[in-house]
Amino acid sequence: MKNQFTEAMAFRHACKLFDESKKISDENIRYILEAGRTSPSSFGMEAWKFLVITNEELKAKLRPLCWNQVQITSCSHLVVVLAGIENAKPSSGEPQKRFGRRPLSPEQIEGYIDLYSKHLTNTLSSDENIYNWTARQTYIAAGNMMTAAAFIGIDSCPIEGFEKSAVEEALELDTTQYQVAMLLPFGYRINEQSTQLRLPFDDVVEFID
Repeated sequence: MKNQFTEAMAFRHACKLFDESKKISDENIRYILEAGRTSPSSFGMEAWKFLVITNEELKAKLRPLCWNQVQITSCSHLVVVLAGIENAKPSSGEPQKRFGRRPLSPEQIEGYIDLYSKHLTNTLSSDENIYNWTARQTYIAAGNMMTAAAFIGIDSCPIEGFEKSAVEEALELDTTQYQVAMLLPFGYRINEQSTQLRLPFDDVVEFID
C-alpha cells in the first residue's frame, strides 16, 4: 500500500490539458468527492462545499474569468471549491450542530462553543477574516481529492488564477454564505507528464530530537 500511495503522488501533476473525449464515471467522481467530504477540518467545522460542473456552456462562461486557462473547458468535471462564511459563525447555529454530533452533554457543547468563539475572536470578526481561515481548510480537502484522483489514474490541476468576484457572480453565489477558494478540474491527460521537479528531502525536512 505504501508503494501504491507513493506511485499516486508521482503520478499527480498539474495537468494543463485534458482529453475532452474522456469522461470520468459517476462512480469515480464520487470516490474523489468522498475524499474531500471526509477530510479533516479545524474544529471539525467542515466549512466547505463542492460545486461539480459538467455543463459545457457554464465552463465556457467561466474560462475567461480564470485567465483563459484551457483546463476549465477541457476537463471532464470542474469542481469549484467553496469556503463557508455564515456556517462558521456561532450565531448561525452550525458550530453547535457540529459539536452536537459528538456524545457530549449540553454543558460540554456550550463549553466547546465558548472555546471556539474565544479562540477565534479575531478570525470570526469579519467575513474577510472568516474566508481567509475557511479557505485554508478547503485546501486540505482539495489535496485529498487530488491524491484520491491520482490513486485511480485521474488527473487534476488546482487553479488559483481566477477573478474571484466575477466567478462568484457567474455562479450566482450568495457570498455571505460561501465564497470561491479555488477551482479544481479533473479529467484525463492528453500529453505525457513532464518530469516532476522537487527539492531534495534533506532540504525540506529537518528532524528535531
